Amino acid sequence: MNLKRISYYLGFFCFPISILSFINILYSSYFDYFLSINSYVITLIVSFTIGSCLLFFGKRSEKRINFIEQLLLIILVYFMISVFVALPFYLSNYQVTFLNSLFESISGITGTGFSIFKNIKYLDPTLILWRSSSQWIGGLYFLFFLVLIFSNKQFNYKMSELTYSENGNINSETNIKDILIKIFICYSALSFIIFLLLNISEVRMFNSLNLSMSLVSAGGFIPTNSLDKIINSNLQKLILIFSLLISMLNFFLILNIFEKKVIVREHREDLYLIILSIIFILLVYFNNYNGFNIIISVLSSLSNSGLSLISSDNNLSLYFILITAIGGSLISNTSGIKFTRIYILLKTASSEIMKLISPNSIINKNIFNSEKKITDENVKISFLIFISFFISLFILSGILIVDNIDFEESFKLSILTITNTTNSAMFGIEKMDFANLITSSKLSLIIFMIIGKIELISVFLIIKKIFFKD
Repeated sequence: MNLKRISYYLGFFCFPISILSFINILYSSYFDYFLSINSYVITLIVSFTIGSCLLFFGKRSEKRINFIEQLLLIILVYFMISVFVALPFYLSNYQVTFLNSLFESISGITGTGFSIFKNIKYLDPTLILWRSSSQWIGGLYFLFFLVLIFSNKQFNYKMSELTYSENGNINSETNIKDILIKIFICYSALSFIIFLLLNISEVRMFNSLNLSMSLVSAGGFIPTNSLDKIINSNLQKLILIFSLLISMLNFFLILNIFEKKVIVREHREDLYLIILSIIFILLVYFNNYNGFNIIISVLSSLSNSGLSLISSDNNLSLYFILITAIGGSLISNTSGIKFTRIYILLKTASSEIMKLISPNSIINKNIFNSEKKITDENVKISFLIFISFFISLFILSGILIVDNIDFEESFKLSILTITNTTNSAMFGIEKMDFANLITSSKLSLIIFMIIGKIELISVFLIIKKIFFKD
């Protein structure tokens, strides 16, 4: 394993944090928040210096890194960037410990939305903006990872080629730079569109800015204690539904819409996801809740955002939590098992049953009735992901029970952690006090927030490469 090659790419991921720090410095200066400006100056200096050193250390190494090194790079990016993001929390006037600061930053980078702060409205506005921007940059990084690393043919456990193939050239060196630029432009444009729509609907500009960064990244941080302080009118709810739908669907569908070349056959997964959303909505639509609120909760669960306008006194918390386990498109900021993998497992199981009943029957192995075939490798990976999800759930639940958290709450919290979904009121555990959890629980949540994003199977691959070399 070549550390120089890894450090070269690791250095590049430091500079966006420097840019975000500089933006916060400008924001603090313009609105006279001088008490917090020093923390962003320190973050700017530290991230830029370390990024430059890593880049210099690895600049003469071979730039091509193998798949295992790429997976290790992702884990290092999450931990290192989270340390940079944690600095303003740690250096703030709120006496936050470094572990709590790291917990908050990783929760933001992974788009989970767990927070150690109880009263968001009393926080420094620059710190609220910093929380939201950590989700935004984390979402952008993950989309880059999906294109650069998770689409690797060596061990494609994300199976992105089943839902979109960019004409078979998604991994070619000639167009990879263009695709990343397109992703950045589209991601930024979506953020601006959501921000603009929220502003038009009379949401306060500061809240619109923060909420747009959360929605586009499927994150859970909001600039107030509860979403109903921001979203009230039906127009605002419609914009929220639109934003959640965007974060749930294949990002390349949005990219194709921007480029005016929507290819229906490449996005059948999205059609199935929309149909599934409608089914989930209809199953609970006639409960004693506002129709828009039900739609928001279902889409928020599928997109692994967790934002909701439903209060905690409902009896649908387990229903919404189980929906989060499914997740959205394979090429999106969502986590969970993913609908496509569940589809593969169900179709394979039904095919095996058909073989037993009628051995001479012709089995259709196409996915979503497209021309793409489900291979044995796809089935194996889907099964491994399914099993690893429940292994993660069992391990984390067992650890959390030790921290005097009852079984129901530990079960719910574990699913939300592994699916990177915030603990909003619709899940019934919005009052969870993360700041006062014991150290082992915080560390476990930190680790599984990252595992939930990159999936446990990637960790097994790295361990196998290091300790069981072929």
